[in-house]
Amino acid sequence: MSKAFASQADLTEKTVTFERLSDHAWAYTAEGDPNTGIIIGDDAVMVIDTQATPVMAQDVIRRIREVTDRPIRYVVLSHYHAVRVLGASAYGAEHIIASEDTYDLIVERGEADKASEIGRFPRLFRAVESVPPGLTWPTMTFSGRLRLWLGKLEVQVLQLGRGHTKGDTVVWLPGERVCFSGDLVEFDATPYAGDSYYEDWPATLDRVAALGAEKLVPGRGPALKTPETVRAAIEGTRAFVSELYTAVKAGVAAGEDLKAVYRRTYDALKPKYGHWVIFDHCMPFDVSRAYDLAQGHRDPRIWTAERDLEMWRALEGTAPQSGEIA
Repeated sequence: MSKAFASQADLTEKTVTFERLSDHAWAYTAEGDPNTGIIIGDDAVMVIDTQATPVMAQDVIRRIREVTDRPIRYVVLSHYHAVRVLGASAYGAEHIIASEDTYDLIVERGEADKASEIGRFPRLFRAVESVPPGLTWPTMTFSGRLRLWLGKLEVQVLQLGRGHTKGDTVVWLPGERVCFSGDLVEFDATPYAGDSYYEDWPATLDRVAALGAEKLVPGRGPALKTPETVRAAIEGTRAFVSELYTAVKAGVAAGEDLKAVYRRTYDALKPKYGHWVIFDHCMPFDVSRAYDLAQGHRDPRIWTAERDLEMWRALEGTAPQSGEIA
């Protein structure tokens, strides 16, 4: 039986957890849906990743307001993907922060990514009509490291290397050993690697590990509250991207076409990772990107709604017509 396109069959609402991780750090998670991180400083609030629409962001704001009335002054975009950024307008933040590489990706492919992701994730773009026209643009960009102070609380916004995208950003509370990783790290959730740099990702994860986080909010999955679970998440993410890329490289070296490589890689990874959230959604995109990279295409090609459907039909046999995507 052919699979439903991407996450179009995933219509079950998830239970939200809003929990305190340290004196200043909170996590908003929802059973494998995209996470949002919150830092409540002495004089302001920072939100890391926004949810996909302003209406969905209102639930984050409601929970923040249950614990503080301090202004939401900063929004940090861990990367450019629409599901992470299109809710930003709801917060009324003075500053929207992203890496310079993320800014460049928004310029290059933001519109295409927006259309692509809305088609893939109908449930995650609830009330999509609430998204303002245009794209979410950073008001402050950085390269390498940006240090901010929320009163006496030091917050570091770090670009540790390429992985999930070339603009990946993590937020680090050095005084509390809490890390917000974005989609560089997942836990019990399949890494999406359609825009990734497989060859860089493991070394970037080494740098995340070197921070020595005792608690970590991954891009998807529950908040991690011990050093042991933090290590497990980093190691699990590294294992998935390494094993997938190794399998795809072997197929390319053997002269196999994309569909043959996809079927063999899917079958190889399914027993170990098939229970992870969005496994079936991610695998066609992940293998397609790995296949391109193994053939020498260093930078990811742009995903459009049309390219999504063409790829899915080629690898899975069917997909809705573009006019059927809400």
